[in-house]
Amino acid sequence: MSGPAVAVGSRADRIDGLQRWTRRGATALLRCLQLVFSAFLGSAVLLVAVLFPLIVTESRTQHGVETLFVIAAAVVLFPVICFWTSRRTAEWSRQRVEAWFGVRVPTFYHRVPAPQQDERGHWWTGHGYRSRLSTARAELQIRTVLKDPACWRDALWLVGNAGVAGVLAFPCLLLVGIGGGTFAAVLLHNIGYGGFSAVGGPLEFVGQLALCAAAVLAGLALAPHAVRIHADWARRALDPTLGSVPSKARLTERVQHLTSTRAEAVGSQAAELRRIERDLHDGAQARLVAIGMTLGTIEHLMDTDPAAARELLSEARQSSAKALQELRDLVRGIHPPVLAERGLGDAVRALALDSALPTEVCVSLPDRPAAPVEAAVYFSVCELLANAAKHSGADQVWVDILYRAGTLRVTVTDDGHGVADPARGSGLRGIERRLGTFDGVLAIDSTSGGPTTITLELPCELSSPRTSTFSAKA
Repeated sequence: MSGPAVAVGSRADRIDGLQRWTRRGATALLRCLQLVFSAFLGSAVLLVAVLFPLIVTESRTQHGVETLFVIAAAVVLFPVICFWTSRRTAEWSRQRVEAWFGVRVPTFYHRVPAPQQDERGHWWTGHGYRSRLSTARAELQIRTVLKDPACWRDALWLVGNAGVAGVLAFPCLLLVGIGGGTFAAVLLHNIGYGGFSAVGGPLEFVGQLALCAAAVLAGLALAPHAVRIHADWARRALDPTLGSVPSKARLTERVQHLTSTRAEAVGSQAAELRRIERDLHDGAQARLVAIGMTLGTIEHLMDTDPAAARELLSEARQSSAKALQELRDLVRGIHPPVLAERGLGDAVRALALDSALPTEVCVSLPDRPAAPVEAAVYFSVCELLANAAKHSGADQVWVDILYRAGTLRVTVTDDGHGVADPARGSGLRGIERRLGTFDGVLAIDSTSGGPTTITLELPCELSSPRTSTFSAKA
């Protein structure tokens, strides 16, 4: 009984493999059709933009002001049409590469700077003053586009895309179209005569059908390779980061990222200083002023009403204790003493002890990171534990702190109902901004029904090669 079972199983596997191969070829063939259509559409738009003013000019028997106006409009509009068409074609190609193969092709377009207004009301563009804001913006837009290598790369791809799609995708469509059409024509032609109308009889009829079927199969077999090669060419044409030498575009993006994160860090620092000033003014400072006034009153009552003076002394002592506690809370919010004295691991364990949910902490750190990195991770974990307690509906939280290959990785996992989204609140966005100052990243894995896993990664260096691994449950 084992022999037939094996034969049936192998036959089923062959049928399943043939079905997968057919679906793969048909899907690739549809993608080839999209590639050819997009290349044809881009070329058609440029062709119309070139031929339309020529046709209008040649169709007129007398050339006058209207002809000059058409030529001038064509000269002005043709670069705009080229820019728009090339940008749309490049954007579509990037989207197709990411959707079909999961590879993201980054974009590195230069940002258009904003014109600066002087005290006279004129707008400075970097090359001259303009009296109108719209004129200054248009000049900056044109200069930025003309100097942007990414825009020229899009224009080259608009031209190259037609050639690449014509060489790779169009032959696959041609093989399938001609092969399938001829197959149907031969079949219908012979059936229509009620027999074999070919000169060679049945043998030539079968040969014609076999040749047509071979053309269709060749098109289906070549289509996936054509689509993949086209995607590879698109990446090479549109991605300036490919290669071993860092490109100017990558350096430009790096500078823009650092400028943005520095501005956010400065803004966060200024906001934190304002918060500290407000807390000192409304809290400890107010209590210290009240204590001073109370002591002045006590000084006047010492001889006339000792009992009232003792009551005021008791109030002053309570106010001083509250002021001291507020100062301690303020210092803890700036930089917790346990973080400064014991390091990140013990500080997170202290957070776990105060957490509203049972929290298990596992720490594997060779030694301490830099103080700013420790503070960023500490307050990020503090925010994540607070979010888990308030929003997740979880029963347990796990915190893993690990240092490997120059990267500090912190993972916070809870067994709640999930669906953590940075767009729903400012907490996760604040963590992203905090980590971005140190080139760190925030990754969120949170599906409906849970669990939720949030990972923080920061590149950093440690101070010594000692290794301490410790796990604790709070």
